[in-house]
This record gives sequence, C-alpha cells and structure tokens, in this order.
Amino acid sequence: MKVLIVDDEEMIRAVLREYVEFEGGSADEAQDGMEAVKLCRENDYDVVLMDVMMPRLDGFSAVKEIKKYKNIPVIMLSARGEEYDKLFGFELGADDYVTKPFSPKEVMARIHAVTKRSAGERRVGDVVEYEGLKIDMVGRSVYVDGEKAELTPKEYELLFYFVRNEGIALTREKLLSDVWGYDFYGDDRTVDTHVKMLRGNLKSYRKFIVTLRGLGYKFEA
Repeated sequence: MKVLIVDDEEMIRAVLREYVEFEGGSADEAQDGMEAVKLCRENDYDVVLMDVMMPRLDGFSAVKEIKKYKNIPVIMLSARGEEYDKLFGFELGADDYVTKPFSPKEVMARIHAVTKRSAGERRVGDVVEYEGLKIDMVGRSVYVDGEKAELTPKEYELLFYFVRNEGIALTREKLLSDVWGYDFYGDDRTVDTHVKMLRGNLKSYRKFIVTLRGLGYKFEA
C-alpha cells in the first residue's frame, strides 16, 4: 500500500506516516496542494490523505486537479466538519471525509475500507444495459442514450452498488456502510444528496432508482 499524505502540519504527516509504515505500507509527504498535484503526476498511489486548509493550493482545488487525470481514492482531512464542506468534497470526487482531531487508527480503518472498495471495483468486468442506459463497470463509464454521463467517483460507486444489488431494498444505513465505509461519519442527507445528483445525471433513466419511503432506495429495471 502506497499512501500520499498531504498536510501543512509536519506533526500530522509524521504520525500518519508512522501508522502507514507500521502496517507495512509506504508513504510520501506533501505540505501543500501544489506539491501533491506534482507528486500524483509522477507517482501512483493507492490512496491520498488530503488536508483541506493549506497554503498555495487548498485541498479541494488539489483534488479537483488530480481527478482530471488519475482516479486515485482520496480521503479529506479537515478541522471543518460542516455538512456543506463534506458534500462539496464528495462532489469533487473525494471518497471519504475525516474531521480533525482524529484518531490515526480511525484514519487507517478508513484507508483500508476505501482501498478495498477500489480494488473490488477493478475486479468487476460486466457491461450492463437497461433500455438506453449502458453501464461499463470495468471502464467506469456510463452512457445515457449513447452520450457519456459525467459522474463523480462517488456517483459511480453508488450506481455500481445499486446495479449489483438490483431488486434489493437498501436502507440509507446500508448504503452508508457499504458505499462510504462501515465507519463513515455521515447521515441520511449524505445519501439523499448523492442519489439526487446521480438521478440528475441519469436523466430519464432516473426512474430505475426507486425511493422506498421511510427506508431507502432500490434499483429496479
């Protein structure tokens, strides 16, 4: 496991690096967003731990730039725990969001959850079609009436999870557990917001994601 730790506080980088190496992984460090973007261009990482508030280039801007050319799982680190900040991070393509102060053990658990999901997705090779909706699992591509839909990484994960569990009623708690990670800190609004964004991108095929009042959702074609 190779991790990029991005934070302007040297002590935080040192502690996280120690935990990564203790579990047999390796870590590179960056003290701002610009350095992180440069390292991601030059190296391959299994996950990036990205602080939000940094000099030169903030974490949100760095994630947006990195996601343009590499689909690396990203876990945001921030002292700002407002829901708006979390949802903004997810919309940019972040996979998880940890609020400071945090336990290094918690961060490691989230790293394992994110990398496990990422590896699992790479093993899926199905291409499925529902009317004019084409979903290429291995290529991480979705086409709506022949036109490629631009989804965030989390929207891809959510849609793929729905498809794999077609016809099964999924509670919001189940979606939080399996799509965001078993220990993800969030609430029902996080799921509802992402479902709303996903439905918007699926256009007329939003009909396949059925709302189960008081429970959650179900993918039904």
